[in-house]
Amino acid sequence: MDRASGGPLIIACSEGGTSIEDLAESSPEKIIKVAVDPIEGLTDEKVQQVIAGLTVSGDKAAAGDQIRALYDVFQKRDCTMVEVNPLAEDTDGNLIAADAKIGFDDNAEFRQKDVFAQRDLTQEDPREVEANKWDLNYIGLDGSIGCMVNGAGLAMSTMDIISLNGGSPANFLDVGGGATAKQVKAAFEIITSDPAVKAILVNIFGGIMKCDIIAQGIIEASRELDLKVPVIVRLEGTNVDIGKQMLKDSGLALITAEDLDDAAQKAVAAIQ
Repeated sequence: MDRASGGPLIIACSEGGTSIEDLAESSPEKIIKVAVDPIEGLTDEKVQQVIAGLTVSGDKAAAGDQIRALYDVFQKRDCTMVEVNPLAEDTDGNLIAADAKIGFDDNAEFRQKDVFAQRDLTQEDPREVEANKWDLNYIGLDGSIGCMVNGAGLAMSTMDIISLNGGSPANFLDVGGGATAKQVKAAFEIITSDPAVKAILVNIFGGIMKCDIIAQGIIEASRELDLKVPVIVRLEGTNVDIGKQMLKDSGLALITAEDLDDAAQKAVAAIQ
């Protein structure tokens, strides 16, 4: 999907056997991009543009059928990407999909049950699999400061500020706007399953999510999991005073912060 055109984008190149990134730098004119109107669909004109970009030497009508079939799969199967690389041409000019990779939209699982039934969880990060069970968004990274945040934008900002203060984030973890105390505890379990994590930064802006719920989850997780790493907590928003008081009364060695800069600085300092 292409933000600029607001619809699917077909990218094609006739140059095989080379890194597409290198080619984009040295010969960008050899890579064609054909935007498809999601309402109008893949027209014959667009198909011919792709065929021309691939410099098909054989049966162009058959090549067009393959391109339409690939777009049909993309559309009907709720794909995020359909990549055929290499798309080979034999001595008779026939196009052959020698290898392919297809990505599917997780949000479409309810109507693509036969596709998702083939999902091989052994090939995925077990932490991401566990996070999905708890309706949490988790992506493992290479740093040492675990992050638990609500909202993707705030999560990205938190990781940026950690980096600006000399640290490195160990993960992206978004608990969403309606997490329960049990989900917060599960988030801590997932974060601490990474041996590289030396500190955890909790950054919550309570809108829909209430700070006292987060505080309760932090307290339960700290007690039940016997956390061995420093936990830095920054709360703001709905029920923030109640949440802060709960943390204070817990008797746990939690490090509180007044704002995001303060939290990031304390997180980096905690691992040095």
